[in-house]
Amino acid sequence: MSIEFIGFSATQETSETLLPQGPVVNKSFLGAVARAHEYAGFDRVLVAHSSASVDGFQVASYIASQTGKLGILLAHRPGFVAPTLAARQFATLDHFSDGRLAVHVISGGDDTEQQRDGDFLNHDQRYARTDEYLDVVKKTWTSDGPFDHDGPLYHLKGQNAGVRPVRNQHIPVYFGGSSDAAIEVAGKHADVYALWGESLAQVADTIARVRAAAARHGRADKIRFSLSLRPVLAETEEKAWAKADAILAAATERVKQNVHFNKRPQDPQNTGSKRLLETAAQGKVVDERLWTGIAALTKASGNSTGLVGTPEQVRDALIKYWELGVTTFLIRGFDPIQDALQYGRELIPLVRAAIAEREAQDQRLAA
Repeated sequence: MSIEFIGFSATQETSETLLPQGPVVNKSFLGAVARAHEYAGFDRVLVAHSSASVDGFQVASYIASQTGKLGILLAHRPGFVAPTLAARQFATLDHFSDGRLAVHVISGGDDTEQQRDGDFLNHDQRYARTDEYLDVVKKTWTSDGPFDHDGPLYHLKGQNAGVRPVRNQHIPVYFGGSSDAAIEVAGKHADVYALWGESLAQVADTIARVRAAAARHGRADKIRFSLSLRPVLAETEEKAWAKADAILAAATERVKQNVHFNKRPQDPQNTGSKRLLETAAQGKVVDERLWTGIAALTKASGNSTGLVGTPEQVRDALIKYWELGVTTFLIRGFDPIQDALQYGRELIPLVRAAIAEREAQDQRLAA
């Protein structure tokens, strides 16, 4: 697969610009979001995780039941269940979804958020735990028979899972985290390393660092890269920027209301958000159309930078990231269903066609 698009799922209709609608767990809305993404041509949807979120395994299972081919990217924090149990849970869900599961491993970059679930390890300790956790998960998936493990954190004897992943005893591992400790673990374990929407220069720097870490494990050519962005599309550039201004105004009003809004009460601790704020400090617009308004407003709370323009202009901006080595784009808007459908009509086909043409040209030149 030369290019992959991932969308965003949720059990409640809400965003930076929309007050929560309906119950926290709304099966009808979740099913509609999943089917909209499948119809729009997305490869996967992300099931996110926080210390306040609904249970991701059950959400992922419901998405699988509501769709026929849409992949699922399940966010998971190591350390809250045993790695052997998590490995079997992943493998079981992989079977129920007919091999459509991938796992997004997030070790946690905010002490306060981690402590809400009783985790008091510091930042580097969390990544050391993730390293060993993934060692055990992968052993559980791939061992030929019973195995023992005696590590700093996990001790087990005679584990022999009765269920393994559908394809080659492996489930794709996506990995987030921008600190040095995170990148070292990603270099060892990640199939796909996930970045937030930074400038071209920042993305190039991070890709180089991650590939260097992967090279230390003989994996420099194995790891792929994902970039998360919030595209804002309209038929003209002027209308697209007006749309972005309206989105920011609505989000700003929600900050004033302070109702169920994803805004940090303090400056971020995690390196990825700090890097996004560094990007936002460069101005409202970076690299021609990388929009930082929501990142600045929310103190870089998650996926918060956008690309603003016509579908063709945003396509060209995505292609520049693809040229740096990005092969997955996690894109979501501010109106969960309508934006997903718009991306499917106006953006995803353009990007796929442009990359297919570039790859065909490269093959012709190579021949």
